[in-house]
Amino acid sequence: MNFKRKLPVPKEIKEQYPLTDELASIKAARDAEISDVFTGKSDKMVLVIGPCSADREDSVLDYCTRLARLQEKVEDKLILIPRVYTNKPRTTGDGYKGLVHQPDPEKASDMIGGIIAIRRLHTAVLAETGLSTADEMLYPDNYRYLSDLLSYVAIGARSVENQEHRLTSSGIDIPVGMKNPTSGDISVMLNSIMAAQHPHTFIYRGWEVDTTGNPLAHAIMRGYVNRHGEAIPNYHFEDLEHLYEAYCKKGLDNVALIVDTNHSNSAKKYREQPRIAKEVLHACRHSEDIKRMTKGFMIESYIEDGAQKIGEGVYGKSITDPCIGWAGTERLVLDMADLI
Repeated sequence: MNFKRKLPVPKEIKEQYPLTDELASIKAARDAEISDVFTGKSDKMVLVIGPCSADREDSVLDYCTRLARLQEKVEDKLILIPRVYTNKPRTTGDGYKGLVHQPDPEKASDMIGGIIAIRRLHTAVLAETGLSTADEMLYPDNYRYLSDLLSYVAIGARSVENQEHRLTSSGIDIPVGMKNPTSGDISVMLNSIMAAQHPHTFIYRGWEVDTTGNPLAHAIMRGYVNRHGEAIPNYHFEDLEHLYEAYCKKGLDNVALIVDTNHSNSAKKYREQPRIAKEVLHACRHSEDIKRMTKGFMIESYIEDGAQKIGEGVYGKSITDPCIGWAGTERLVLDMADLI
């Protein structure tokens, strides 16, 4: 390892790029509203919705501005949480690893520039739209750079069995979604939720820390792959019934689920996402247990349909996994509000 330079600690970055009292108040109100969904106090659903990866500030802000206008139309049924994912796990280790690595996807890695870029982007979304954001916690150490900005955290399918992710999640005071692993073994996901809901003492960023546990830790079903590498969905009625029963046997404090409509659930056929969301809502109408457990959805959406390669330069089009475009997104969100 070549130790290039010491990175600034989160406190330093937060002091350089502070959150105003007004924005902190907006976020606190959003956090309370979102928490009420996961605890069952609210009948609304949440949509963690947005690009597969937040690759550039201008188009992400444009997308989130559109989302804010859409939020006003569905506010009695849905809470829209912009998916501003700034660090991306890569299956083989190659490819674009997100804004935190490359503030410019066409240039070399710049981790200090990336840390600043992700803080500025999450802050800008909150300031310009009033919507607090979601991000994936690929690196537990990096969470503190955004801890005063995020309203939702996701733990990916390749990270969910990792001890550090589980323990760090136990010290987070917003909803943390644990995805089922790529193998599809939901016991791994449920063990991760149990660990996150319990208090712990451990080493974090060079400190000995205590946590009180996170009762808002919950499941994300995203499909899986079989031994032949084929995508297998797990959003069908029987899958959801099985998850509910497994949750109850585990004796967890809070039974809650977000359904990821893309990834292995759609076999990355992004146009399938509306159908999948509507099928789950249909299941909710036929089972009180599934309805009580299902708190919302994760949807990959951007301004333009599909995906492109880095350097093609199409504004608002994903450079990682393909997403549904804005026209389809708006129609889906309005349809879902009518079905809830």
